[in-house]
Amino acid sequence: MSEQENPTERHPSPAFPDQSQRPPGDTEEMAPRPDHGEDSYRGSGRLGERRALITGGDSGIGRAVALAFAREGADVAFTHLGAEEHEADETIRLVTEAGRRAVAVRCDIREEEACRRLANSTVAELGGVDVLVNNAAYQMSQPESIEGISTEQFDRVMRTNLYGMFWLTKMLLPHIPSGGSIINTTSVQGYNPSPHLLDYAMTKGAIITFTQGLAAHLAPRGVRVNAVAPGPVWTPLIPATMPDTTGFGGKSPLGRPAQPAEMAPAYVFLASQEASYVTAEILNATGGSPLP
Repeated sequence: MSEQENPTERHPSPAFPDQSQRPPGDTEEMAPRPDHGEDSYRGSGRLGERRALITGGDSGIGRAVALAFAREGADVAFTHLGAEEHEADETIRLVTEAGRRAVAVRCDIREEEACRRLANSTVAELGGVDVLVNNAAYQMSQPESIEGISTEQFDRVMRTNLYGMFWLTKMLLPHIPSGGSIINTTSVQGYNPSPHLLDYAMTKGAIITFTQGLAAHLAPRGVRVNAVAPGPVWTPLIPATMPDTTGFGGKSPLGRPAQPAEMAPAYVFLASQEASYVTAEILNATGGSPLP
């Protein structure tokens, strides 16, 4: 029997060192360093020979999901931005050390043609796609809420969080077989929006609606569509987009933010055969904050 741990004490709690970074942020510069499951995740063949595409797989939740999928037996393609090349190299290392194929694709999913090239290259490299994880996202805190959100920022948030998800889902659907699945990353913000993340929260609410509507549409095809709604998670997005990280996650009932490694099992479950009767579900992983 594995050792039971008190969840309030399993990972670091605030106060954290004061730290800020330029977007998109760097894992190596974070204190404490995020845990992606490098030393803890143990696979059991639940995704044997599956082929997965994960957007934003270079760091944070995406890296943790890529690592877990690989240790469960899946080959993994993932996207990253040009500034995240060194982060992508680490994800490649983790996937290949698990004995699976890693395909890193430099791609800005805000552009439709870039998404088309990504879809085509993923199918060519992996021979198809069984699991699509729409995870890439952008946020920028604006203390003035709507008055501080420029059209440029609003457009970037919408195109990253919604357009890319829509395009890739549409483009890859012909290649996802019966038994395949689509997993989207929404957020506690989709239900309980923070004023300083207004535009980001809008997109997370839309992802919930997209997930539930698409699930009904694809159920007859045997393709399941679900989402994970994390609460606060310690990723490079936080020091790169939030003005104060010292107390991050401290207001959750568990008293701390999640580590990316704590999110990955939810994605594994939703991609696996164990979830064969689960579709249109929003799996909440909020550290105790109740959601609908």
